[in-house]
Amino acid sequence: MMRDELMNRAPLFERDGYRLTDLAVHNLGSINRLIPLDSTYIELLGWPAGKPPQRKEIAEQPLGLDALVFRTEDAQATFERLQRAGYKVNPVQRLERPLLFQGKECLARFDTVRFSVQPVAGLRIYFCQHLTPEFIWNEAAIHHKNGAKSLDQIIVEAPAAQTVSTQLAAVIDGRPHIREDGANVIDLPNLQLVVKSTPNLSAASIARASILHEDGRICVFDPHL
Repeated sequence: MMRDELMNRAPLFERDGYRLTDLAVHNLGSINRLIPLDSTYIELLGWPAGKPPQRKEIAEQPLGLDALVFRTEDAQATFERLQRAGYKVNPVQRLERPLLFQGKECLARFDTVRFSVQPVAGLRIYFCQHLTPEFIWNEAAIHHKNGAKSLDQIIVEAPAAQTVSTQLAAVIDGRPHIREDGANVIDLPNLQLVVKSTPNLSAASIARASILHEDGRICVFDPHL
């Protein structure tokens, strides 16, 4: 979450060796630049400087690591599954943004499933179906000077790790397990969600993310706060 500082802060990530996508404007009024990785990406999200945020769900979010966004292949089916499970979810919402791809003007399209009441206190969670994935995951976009390849782990800190990991696993239809060091882990197809207990917290929060590089190094992602 970059709030209204995205334009000023984006060059910091470029200096770290990441290749960012061009600035994009969503039909809902937000702006972003992406750090595409092999099958994931880190989104730098905000709104134009000097203007009020049009998206209410991000207006009060602080700078820093903000949301867990899970990929779905069928947004409507995900909405129906969550609704049957008793979650308070909004109807599927379409997001679009224009972009230039291989010299042609194109429209990136996404269907999202958002919660009217978040299922895990402190975390902003939603699902996204990429209708035009070729505009994000392509050879040019995922090559970074620093060798960044993929997300390795996302670490969540919570007052009660086992409770939060169980809640997260239920939302994404996964299964948590306890690692030898006592951390609660949810294995996803392309990374691990790790939930650690921090008793003095009042709610869960994303503490950090780590990135696997082409040479095998695993480095903590710097959000430049």
